[in-house]
Amino acid sequence: MMMENESNHHAPASLESIPYHVGIIMDGNGRWAQARGWPRLAGHQAGVDNIRRVLESSVRFGIKVLTIYAFSTENWHRPPEEVTGLMRLLGMTIKRQLNELHRNGVQIRHSGRLSGISPELQDQIRHALEVTRHNDRIILNVAFNYGGRAEILDAVRRIIADGISPDQLDEALFSQYLYTSDLPDPDLIIRTGGEWRLSNFLIWQAAYAEYYATPTYWPDFDEEELYKALCEYNVRERRFGRVLET
Repeated sequence: MMMENESNHHAPASLESIPYHVGIIMDGNGRWAQARGWPRLAGHQAGVDNIRRVLESSVRFGIKVLTIYAFSTENWHRPPEEVTGLMRLLGMTIKRQLNELHRNGVQIRHSGRLSGISPELQDQIRHALEVTRHNDRIILNVAFNYGGRAEILDAVRRIIADGISPDQLDEALFSQYLYTSDLPDPDLIIRTGGEWRLSNFLIWQAAYAEYYATPTYWPDFDEEELYKALCEYNVRERRFGRVLET
C-alpha cells in the first residue's frame, strides 16, 4: 500500500455524503481470469491485489469501515484445488502485507468462523487482529469463512448458552451477538461482477443499506468505479422504513 502518497488524490468535492461503512461483494475474479485464458486462481490473485488499491481509495474518500466478502461458507463446495489455493493466498497475503497495513494505520478485523480453517492460518489471522487492533485510520473487516445465516445461527447458540430469556431479547441485544457487534451497520453494499443478489452477505446488518451493482469484475473495480458507486449513494434518500416529509 502507498497511502503516504495521498496528496496526488483528492476525494471529489461533489460527494456531499460519504458512507461510513461500505461492504463489497467481490465477484468476478474467476470470470475475469477465464476471459483471458488464465486459471481461476490467477483471477483470485488479481482480486487480492485490487483490495489494496480499493482500500487506498476508501481512505482518500473518507470511508471508515470497509467490509470485504472474501470467502463464504458456501465456497467450501468449490473444487478442492481452488479452495486450497484460496487458503494459501490468504496466508501469503497476511505474511506479505501485514507490516505495511499496520504501518499505514489499518485495523484488521475478521468476520466468520475460524473452525474449519487450518490451525496455522487461524494463528495468522489472530496475529493480524492483535497487531493492528489499536489502529484507527480505517477498519478492514475481512469476511472469511463467513455466511450470514451461519452468523445468525452462531448468535442464537450464544444467546441460548448465556441464558437470555425471550422477553429480554430485542434487536439491539441480538446485534451484540453478531460477528460485527462493535461495528456500525453498512450504509452501502457494492457488488461487482454483474449479479444482483446478496449471496448470504451481512443479511441482518444490511437491512437498510443502499445497494449498488456493477458489471465490472472485481479485479477491474478501480477508484473511478468506487466513485460511481459513491455518486449513486449520494442521490439516494435513505428512509429506514419511514416516509420522508417533503
